Amino acid sequence: MKTLLTVTAIALVTTGCTSAATHRADVQDESMDRLTVGTVQKEIYVGMSGAEVATILGSPNIVSTDGNRDEVWIYDKFATDAAYSKSNTGLLGLIVGVGGDVGAGGVGFKTHSSGADSRSQRTLTVVVKFDGDKRVRDFAYHTSRF
Repeated sequence: MKTLLTVTAIALVTTGCTSAATHRADVQDESMDRLTVGTVQKEIYVGMSGAEVATILGSPNIVSTDGNRDEVWIYDKFATDAAYSKSNTGLLGLIVGVGGDVGAGGVGFKTHSSGADSRSQRTLTVVVKFDGDKRVRDFAYHTSRF
């Protein structure tokens, strides 16, 4: 009976525990889903119109001109991914008396909390240069994760 109670207690304590890194992988920041390196590589090409670029990538953060007075669009995205997981062992203490204080007439228990957090940041910068006919002349991108 004691073995069954111990196995049940361990199963209850370990069920539902998720590391912060695992949680972060499951819940990514959605703000950069539309603008990715893959989208730029797959969808953007020399000769496409500005309207097509805007449909695919959305509105640019910065609109400027180059030395030839041709338009340049800059997309600059920054995201922070953060996750925190928490684990309590109060249930285990209640079931098997771990860390408990024996008092008059019964067994007490203490809860123990632990947690982990994880943070990462990522950036993506896309520069699209247009020619005099408002068609893509050139484009470049840079991405980083830290």
